[in-house]
Amino acid sequence: MAASLSTTTNSGDHYNGRITSFVVLSCVMASMGGVIFGYDIGISGGVTSMGPFLKKFFPDVYARMRADSNVSNYCKFDSQLLTTFTSSLYIAGLVATFFAASVTRAFGRRTSILIGGAAFLSGAALGGAAVDVYMLILGRVLLGVGVGFANQSVPLYLSEMAPPQYRGAFNNGFQFSVGIGALSANLINYGTEKISGGWGWRLSLALAAVPASALALGALFLPETPNSLVQRGREDDLHRATILLRKIRGTPDVGAEIEDLVSACNTSKSSRRPFRDFMRRRYRPQLVMAFAIPFFQQVTGINVIAFYAPLLFRTMGLGESASLMSSIVTGLVGTTSTFLSMLAVDRLGRRTLFIAGGLQMLASQLVIGAVLAARLGDDPRELMGKGWAFAVLVAVCAYVAGFGWSWGPLGWLVPSEIFPLEVRSAGQSVSVAVNFLFTFAVAQTFLAMLCHMKAGIFFFFAGWVAVMTGFVYVLLPETKDVPMERMERVWGEHWFWRRFVEGEESESGGGVDGVIKQ
Repeated sequence: MAASLSTTTNSGDHYNGRITSFVVLSCVMASMGGVIFGYDIGISGGVTSMGPFLKKFFPDVYARMRADSNVSNYCKFDSQLLTTFTSSLYIAGLVATFFAASVTRAFGRRTSILIGGAAFLSGAALGGAAVDVYMLILGRVLLGVGVGFANQSVPLYLSEMAPPQYRGAFNNGFQFSVGIGALSANLINYGTEKISGGWGWRLSLALAAVPASALALGALFLPETPNSLVQRGREDDLHRATILLRKIRGTPDVGAEIEDLVSACNTSKSSRRPFRDFMRRRYRPQLVMAFAIPFFQQVTGINVIAFYAPLLFRTMGLGESASLMSSIVTGLVGTTSTFLSMLAVDRLGRRTLFIAGGLQMLASQLVIGAVLAARLGDDPRELMGKGWAFAVLVAVCAYVAGFGWSWGPLGWLVPSEIFPLEVRSAGQSVSVAVNFLFTFAVAQTFLAMLCHMKAGIFFFFAGWVAVMTGFVYVLLPETKDVPMERMERVWGEHWFWRRFVEGEESESGGGVDGVIKQ
């Protein structure tokens, strides 16, 4: 059955249609890519805090954690090989996303999702069966290939399938799925850590095959997006796109939306080299956002918590089980806040959530850094008291909540909705690649930075949160309720970006119509 929710926009544009069960089920299945991504994030932090896992693959770290009283509290887990286990996934994803761009453009979003699911399955099998560190890291690399394809295609799929008025809620479902995956990983780690015999980590890694199987099998039955069908340019595909759009929107009257898709497709045909075209002056606003938003998302420091929360809590003196339980708490908070973001993003807008969440994260990071600086020194015999450790956990939860309803989901939503069709695959690939590049950088360097900067690492990330909040306030226009194929109006009416958009469009005889206020 279809829900009777009409699709309108603030700018006076109107697309007929409703939110139908067909589009909801399609988007839920596609969001399994987010579940796998979140599972991979959460599982690595948990298994790297398990003694049997460290003893088998990283014996130097295990020995330092267990016996060496001369090592600083902040340096117990400092190991480039250990961080390579975590970060190898993201460097593989960085490379894979550029291949995914060509696949997504030529064969559609569904094909990329299917390839991602198959790569996830292979990586999960290798990880669970690993006998040495090389096999372990190869499994992570295959998981990274899956992440590269899925993260390039799933956000696009969700944005293109969703009605414009509810695009924010649908796309935020991706980050909600990431949160579900990370929370599931934390719960599984907590249970497998208690398995006698020391093989629980194998189960943690191998269970990634469950959501991977669901994604791979589900992709076989997913419909392609109307945008992708129209982009192929064949007459039968245009007919199929019209039929599909009627089914998605729950109404036969989809003429206005089809016209916009065809118009965008005609423009995209002139773009035979989308990566080169993406560098043109008229796409400068989107290019800046494709770099800035994923970069800022990573330097919030969120992956410090996502990857290394159990290690961080163990650094503060909590036991193995208590550290894993703390990660479950933060995962639950993050998932809940992302769900609230889904409900609010199309009412309050992107800018409001970005700015309010940024201020909340800034305050939380300052509290975490201050408590660690005051209460946790270098001497491993002088651990932080349980009360202070609990205070840090509360501050971490406040930080995760702020991220969960702002930079977490919006860091994927805004890049996926701002690119014109002719450069959409290229723009999304650049955005995902920047995300993976800096995820890799943070994952690879954090334990070393924690060792050298100690509590100052949290003030470092707090400084970046202040910068990114100011960036959004000054340079990011509001995009809620605006159809994707009419998004250029937003940049044409922005006080700064219009000089780039109007300049080139005037040369080609075009113009910016309509008024979208920041």
